[in-house]
Amino acid sequence: MATDTDRAATFPRLAFFNQGFRPFFLGAALWAAASMLVWIGFLAGGFPLPGNLGAVDWHVHGLLFGYTGAVIGGFLLTAIPNWTGRLPLSGWRLAVLFATWVAGRLVVSLPWGLPPVVVATIDLSFPLLLIAAAARELIAGNNRRNLRVLILVALFGASNALFHWEIWLNGAADLSIRLGLSSVLLLIQLVGGRVVPSFTRNWLAKRNAIRVPAPFGHFDMATIAVSAGALLLWTIIPDAFWSGAILVIAGLLNCIRIGRWAGGRTLGDPLVAILHLAFAFLPLGFLAMGMSTIVPDSVPANAAVHAWTAGAIGLMTMAIMTRASLGHTGQPLKADRTITAIYLLLFTSIVFRILSPYADDGTLLLHGAAACWIGGFVLFIARFSRAFFRAS
Repeated sequence: MATDTDRAATFPRLAFFNQGFRPFFLGAALWAAASMLVWIGFLAGGFPLPGNLGAVDWHVHGLLFGYTGAVIGGFLLTAIPNWTGRLPLSGWRLAVLFATWVAGRLVVSLPWGLPPVVVATIDLSFPLLLIAAAARELIAGNNRRNLRVLILVALFGASNALFHWEIWLNGAADLSIRLGLSSVLLLIQLVGGRVVPSFTRNWLAKRNAIRVPAPFGHFDMATIAVSAGALLLWTIIPDAFWSGAILVIAGLLNCIRIGRWAGGRTLGDPLVAILHLAFAFLPLGFLAMGMSTIVPDSVPANAAVHAWTAGAIGLMTMAIMTRASLGHTGQPLKADRTITAIYLLLFTSIVFRILSPYADDGTLLLHGAAACWIGGFVLFIARFSRAFFRAS
């Protein structure tokens, strides 16, 4: 049976569409940088936002459903062959799937004047096709265990559909944004909660470490269950006292959970340590959002949201993208200076963004956060784009 490498050797010009991470990680990085450049230009007052969405909705949809959707697609299409032993989706099928994601970005972000139902149909074609392709591969590969991941991906796609419905009905989105964010945070809980300790355990085992991460068990399942309940309450009744209280409890449980993974022993390898740092923003977001709900004057809700979005999602997706891009293009699993600089830029961006609501004039911090964010993704593009087009 021909392998993916064999195909790339036979059709070197099509190497870009040999594996899902190639087009989707590159597309995600390009979009993350470009959309942030447009957003900061708008905030500076010198650049009008394209499209017909309100400013905040444009920004949220572009990064939550656009950027994060692409990373989820690239991750799933790369991970599923490892889970099932089947060849990855490639060639024209992958090209068509990627084209639907690009089309979604174009119709949502540019003022084409299309009817809302047409915009929604084009934008939602990507998550629908992705879920169908992933489900087919998991079922054909007899890997039904990981179908639970697709449930959360389907919830993420449904929240995008709800976003379009809210925009059509009310002219602004609310519930759909919290639902979409919650579904991604639960994906990090589920997938990241297995990936982070697994990679850590492998790294420590090579160094004959005595202490290794605790195995996935009842405490992890209980933490995920409480987190899911907290996010559900926050999604439905975000301002209720009990929503905030359970968010705080979920944050404390997640602090204990990540403390069981021996992250402090991985500081010698940025490629592993960044996974722990990224996951740490998850409980930070729970605690901050909980306190913002219980004592509104204590933590600005905007800072709490960005601990989740820029922190947990932004840094975790970058950690996954760099690691997967190295491993699947035949490069050593080692963070060189460029990759380390990417992590430092994104971390600085997150810190600036979270601190900006506390400043008397947070404009400078906002601009600094945007500049570091753009710089991090531009460096990612510079570091990996050639490898994405080259057969490994």
